[in-house]
Formats: sequence, structure tokens, C-alpha cells
Amino acid sequence: MSHQKMETAFSLRSDFSEKSPVSKAGTLAFAISAALATQGVYAEEVTLDKLMVEEQGIAADGDPYAEPDAPYKAKKLSDARQTRDIADTPHTMTVMTKEAIAESGKTELKDLLSAQPGITLGTGEGGNSFGDRYIIRGYEARSDVFTDGLREPGLITRETFALEQIEISKGPNSTFAGRGSTGGSVNTVTKKANVDDTFTTVEAGLGTDKYKRVTLDTNQVLSSDTAVRLNMLYTDSDTPNRAPTGEQRQGVLASVVHQATEDLKVSADYYHFKADDVSDTGYAINRGTGGVNKYDTAAQKGSDFQHGKADIFTVTVNYDVSDDIRLENKTRIGSTKNEYVVTAYQGVSDRFPTGLRNFTGWQDNDYVGNQTNFVIDKDIAGMRNTIVAGVEYANEKVKAGNFTVDTTATGTVDDPYNIDSNFWSGTVTKSDATSETEIETISLYLMDTVTVNDWLEVFGGLRYDRFDYKLESYSNDETYKDNDGLVNGHLGVVFSPWDHGNVYASWSTSSNINGGELDAGTNCGYGGHCDGGKPEEAVNLELGTKWNLMDEKLLLTAAIFQTTKDKVNEGADYDGEGVGNTGENRVRGIELGLAGNITPKLSGQFGMAIMSSEILDSYYDGTKALSGRGGVTYPDYIGADKPNFADKSANLQLRYQATPQFAFGGTVTYSSEMSGGQPDGAASDTVKLPSYTVYDMFATYDFSRSLSVTANVQNLTDEEYYTAVYRGGSIVYIGDGRSAKVSLKYKF
Repeated sequence: MSHQKMETAFSLRSDFSEKSPVSKAGTLAFAISAALATQGVYAEEVTLDKLMVEEQGIAADGDPYAEPDAPYKAKKLSDARQTRDIADTPHTMTVMTKEAIAESGKTELKDLLSAQPGITLGTGEGGNSFGDRYIIRGYEARSDVFTDGLREPGLITRETFALEQIEISKGPNSTFAGRGSTGGSVNTVTKKANVDDTFTTVEAGLGTDKYKRVTLDTNQVLSSDTAVRLNMLYTDSDTPNRAPTGEQRQGVLASVVHQATEDLKVSADYYHFKADDVSDTGYAINRGTGGVNKYDTAAQKGSDFQHGKADIFTVTVNYDVSDDIRLENKTRIGSTKNEYVVTAYQGVSDRFPTGLRNFTGWQDNDYVGNQTNFVIDKDIAGMRNTIVAGVEYANEKVKAGNFTVDTTATGTVDDPYNIDSNFWSGTVTKSDATSETEIETISLYLMDTVTVNDWLEVFGGLRYDRFDYKLESYSNDETYKDNDGLVNGHLGVVFSPWDHGNVYASWSTSSNINGGELDAGTNCGYGGHCDGGKPEEAVNLELGTKWNLMDEKLLLTAAIFQTTKDKVNEGADYDGEGVGNTGENRVRGIELGLAGNITPKLSGQFGMAIMSSEILDSYYDGTKALSGRGGVTYPDYIGADKPNFADKSANLQLRYQATPQFAFGGTVTYSSEMSGGQPDGAASDTVKLPSYTVYDMFATYDFSRSLSVTANVQNLTDEEYYTAVYRGGSIVYIGDGRSAKVSLKYKF
């Protein structure tokens, strides 16, 4: 089945030993799978019981996971636990290749993800931090972001300068991801040192809104078995049409790989990132009329900031225990910081704001993790079994607090429709920590993909997570402790009697511990700790089909799905009422996808999601009164839609190779209207964002094999659109206005 399809992309030569414990077909299948799992970083030729794999059509600095000669199509995933090609994996995956990322013109992970179908953004609020906040299929995913298969520490801004690929898994998948992942998870894949070639690429860009960006990517082969690679970034720009908000960032990813022996490979990388941004809280909504009130940015000169910092060290060991057993071990130690003072409008009266408010916060995040996987590929009872047995340890710590902003030096507002952005020039003081949270988790998992015959493959997985949770809230002098075990499973069947297509069905579950969103502290309604709450659970059912066409250069996918989340810890507004796993909600939908070469000259990536959401059960059924608020009752949540949820969304990116030197293309992104509200609550009737369509364009020209130029225009029609809304309506994030940039790239 899948191993037969792989042969078109690889040149294979093999010597089989008579003592091999599996058949020639089984050995061939395992060798290809092992080569895929080691990420295709190097080619190896061995004569005894080894398979030599020579990938065709991939440059040394190219994407090792992409389909050769199909730059927009990913062939495989980077995670060694995903043992089959994407075309043979029984659940929905959206993958952005290195080429698609570069040509999109987007350099922030949040901008790339928010353009993908089924993904929306959330805002920072009083109950959760400002930072990159993702919502997949209507469910919070801000803590479900991984890098190279290990969870990222903390809520931080994420850049793309060192990324090879972005992998989005849709639907509950705690079997792979651990806690959370109700709507899905995101795995970013970093560029790694390789022994294939020595190269250096420098790229520099200039653009509107004071845009400046310089990147360096250099790989140096020190010997036949050792190489180092360095990626560096410097960028600085204003937010289009919204100065003085903007970003200034610096980053480094240094990696090394050493093939110690024929069977042992060791690699390590160090990631450092620093962001000095000023965030734009956008416009405000008049909750009485539902209209958007448009103002200049509220950012305060001299006091507003959003600082991010990351220092993360990772070591990976790959060891071929035998011909059919491979060991992978990853260890990560990391720390991140997120500090911000963000100014927003306080309210709206007679079409202009009544004042300003501050959102402040800081988090220091520390992470230690280790993941060990044994991948066993052999024939059992006449069928090929690819078994993954693993154990994972993680310790996550978050210390959080706020800032005190002295606003006594206030100015005046001369024109309510063109507000001066320098209202005050007071001092900002960092407070002591208000809380400390720690989660220690030990996980065990077992997965098996069984090739029953040429047209039937079955996947099964089981995971157990044992966690210890401790939250010390200094603000209310309380300590919360919890320990429990989570069991999750995943079953999938792939039926493929056709040469190029299959039909699959899958069932998967996820669980999230009470307080699993560590940045939220004791804010129950935002994923923080709920007094008396227990773990939440979700189940996903999916039926789909995948077709590998155009000589496997084009992948078409379609799936219908249903995700039901039960035992939801509710907490409306900032009250503690209703907690105790009283809610239930559901998302149903269909998702379509296309990736690869439509014709020899036209490449594309397309995705569309049509979904509906509904709250099935809730403590807030229209009979409960708001405590301490004059007997006002909550509305009836049951039957309402979920907030921060777009029923329809689509993205199309096309690339046309007009001549061998010249290519051009563009992107169209669409989202239907979206209502505000807090996670897992009811969508607001008055806080709504309109639908939008945004067009981007790009063109590239190769002057030579070494020198090329790329031009990008983002938001070609200067569409005014909104990407996220604060639950109370006082923050409406604005999508970037029209901007243009030109980048020159030189490789030597």
C-alpha cells in the first residue's frame, strides 16, 4: 500500500541478508519508513542489510519533507511517530511547506495560521495573556503549539525565519499531543544542519511602513559526518498605517549534527529570540449599536510595550538498534518571557471613547522535557506492523504577575476622532508575582499501524498521562493541587483498493486538565483553574478521502467531522459559578484541501472549512442570576453558537512558473462573520465582526542560480478587516492594511 507508493519518489538499492527476520517486502517497507522517520537529512550507503536512499529533486537547503518537484505539497510529517505519508494518514492534516511559507510574504506564525481554514485568533484579555492565541475549529489551542514534536514553553510571539515546515493536525489528538488539543495542534519544524552540502544564503528586504528585514542561513559541512548550521534574523517595521505600533525582533537558531557511527546520529540546536514590540489594540465596538468605532491607535508613547524572549536548547539522539528497531530520544530545556503593557479604549459614548485602560502582565516560563520513542517495523502474523512505543516526561513552570502604570500625567483629547497617542508619560513598575503554576507529567503511549493487505491498513493508539498540578495564588493566598490520570485513544482505518486514492475513518479523543491554560491562573472562564473542576474530555469522529494524483505531485483531500467536548469547566464573566464540568458543546463540519502541482507550471494550496457549532448543555440556562449584579440573569447559553468561530473560511495560494526565471502568484483568504465571547461560552449577540476577503500577490525572478528577487504586496485592495474581538467589545484587532516589500536573496 503506502510503501508501494513511496517508490516513485526514491531511488532504491538494497542487499538483503538471508538471516533477515522479515521478508524482503517487509524489509524494504521498513527501510523506507526508517529513512522517512530520520527526516531525510542525509543519504547513507551501506552494504549489509541496509537500504540506500537517494532523494531526488531536493536541494541541500530545500525542504526535506516536501514532495520532490512539487514545492507546495508536503509528502510526510517530521514526527517519527507519524509513520506513514500524509496521503495515507487517517485524519486531516494541513501542512505549509518552506516554499509556501516564503512566498506567502508572511513572517509571523499567527498570520500564517489565521489564514488557514478552520483557524481563528483570540485576543489577550484580563483573564489570559497577550500573545499568539490560536483557536482551531472553535477550541482554544494557545498551549497546543509544538516545535519538532515537543511542547513549546509559554505564550510567546513566534517567527518563521528558522522554519522548514508548519504542520497543523485537526481534531482531538491527545494520543500524540498529550493534554489539550481539543481542536487540534500545531507543530513547527525547524531547519537543521545537514552533511549534504555547504551553502550560505543571505536575504535582505525593504518595504513600506519602515519595513527592514535581514536573514542569514548558512550550513557548513565540517567533515563527512559532521555539519553545523546557523540561521539569524533581524527585522524592524511599523504596523501598516498604525504607527507607532510595530515590531522589532532578533533571532538565532544554531544547530549541529554528528553521525557518530553507522547507526548513531546526534544533533543539537539552540534557539534564541527577542521581540520588542508595541501592540495595537485596534478599534472598539459600541455594544449598544453593534457598530465599530474607528480611532487612531491607543498605544502610549514611552509606556506601551510587548517584550518576548526565548532561550531553548534541544538534543536529539537517533540510534538504529537493529534492522527493524530504531530509537529516538529528544531532550529540551527552555525558558521564555512575555511582558506587556497594552493600552486600549475604556468604553464608547456618543461615538468616541470615554477613556483608556491598561492590560498588563508578565510571565516567566520554564520547561524541561524528554521524549523517547522506539519505532519497530517488522512482520507479525504475516502482516507488516509499525509499532511506536514511547515515554515522555515534562515539567512546566509559570510565574506570573502584572505591572503598575502611573497614569497621573494625563493629557487632553482635542479631537475625539483623531486621538493623540501620548495621553500620559508616567512610570511603569513591575510587580511581584501574583501566582506560580507547575505541571509535572509522565506519559506512556503505544501505537501500531498494521498493513493487513494491499488495500487495508489499520491504526490504533493508546496514551496515559499522569500529572501533578500545583497553583499558588498569592493574590488570594490560596494553593490549589490536583493529580490525576488521563487516558486517550485513537483508531483509524484506511481502505485503498484504488491505485491513487483511499477512504478512511477515524475516532480520536482528547483530555485537558483543570487549569491547563497556564497563562490564565485562576481565571476559570479562560482555561485557568476552576475551583472544583475536573478534566475536560472531547471525542472526534471523522470520515474522509485522500487522492494522490499527477504522478503523486497533487494531493486532494475531503473530510466530514464531528467534535464533541464534554465536562466543560464553565465560568461566565469573572465569576466562579457554574464550574464543575457543567457544559457540553459540539462542532460539525466539512473540510476540503488541495496541495501540489495542478499543472507542470501551476502549483497551489487550497483549503476550505464549512462548520457549525452549538452549545448542548450549560449551567447557564437562562435561570441563573449574576451574583452581586442586581439580580440580572444570564442569557440561555443552550443552543447558542460558540464564540470566536467562523462558520466558513477558505484560503487559496497559487504559483505560476511563467518562465524558468520568472514566477508569480497570489493568495486569497476568506472568513465569514465571527462573534465575540469567552472560550466555551456563548457567542455574543452584539459583539460581531463582519466577513472579509483579503488578496495578496507575489512575484519572483532569478537573475542567476545565486541571485534572485521577490516582491510581495499584502492586502492588495487595502481591505479593512478584523481578525479577533475581545469578549467585551472594547478591543477589535485590525488586520494589516496594504503593504509592499522587495527582498533580494543571494546564495553562495
